[in-house]
Amino acid sequence: MRCAFGLFALLLAVPPAAAEVPVDLELVLAVDISGSIDPYEAAQQRRGYVDAWSDPAVITAIRSNFHGRIAVTYVEWSGAEHQRTLIDWRLVADEADSLALASELAEAPVTRGMYTSISSAIDYAVTLFDDNGFVGERRVIDISGDGPNNRGRPLAAARADALARDVVINGLPILNDRVQPWNLPTPMEIELDRYYAEQVIGGPGSFVVVARGFDAFREAILNKLILEIAGREPEPARRFAGRAGG
Repeated sequence: MRCAFGLFALLLAVPPAAAEVPVDLELVLAVDISGSIDPYEAAQQRRGYVDAWSDPAVITAIRSNFHGRIAVTYVEWSGAEHQRTLIDWRLVADEADSLALASELAEAPVTRGMYTSISSAIDYAVTLFDDNGFVGERRVIDISGDGPNNRGRPLAAARADALARDVVINGLPILNDRVQPWNLPTPMEIELDRYYAEQVIGGPGSFVVVARGFDAFREAILNKLILEIAGREPEPARRFAGRAGG
């Protein structure tokens, strides 16, 4: 009897596990910082995210959903061994939350890496959904970058594993004709938009929004964020004609 009472008292003393916060969307922003992105381009890319999170249209999109809140984390990646969570998971439900995220991004140092491993970025991003404190109606990885996969395991395998876990992958390829390191072909020459549409994105409602140069990155990321948050897809006339399914 005393043993049973002691066990009961012990169970009462253990605090219950923290409940996961329901959100409309769990979003991993996975941003390319590989060697093909020079300091000017890196600054433009970061500025695009800062400006987008400062835009009232993002909050309007968040409030258009059932819960009226999303969870976001911001990751920088390059080669197979380089993935870094710059901003950990946080709740964004109002203008103060969004502006705080923009401010933290603006103050964080801009770094660069070597090589381009989209597959490793996806693998890393998928693990971030585990025990993150949130439970979303949708889980999305957003990959932005200016080159194809050239390191890590096959991209198709990483993509398939993410889709098997009901994670949607969207893409924001950056098209430009700037001279690339080591005389590599430019994103325009390799049709990076088609590459993203056919080999990177996947899952229900997945899509590509193309940034035609780093100077156009702000508008592209803002449009993409609004679509992602609201659970919509680009209009057919603006959607890249590539494969979007899983």
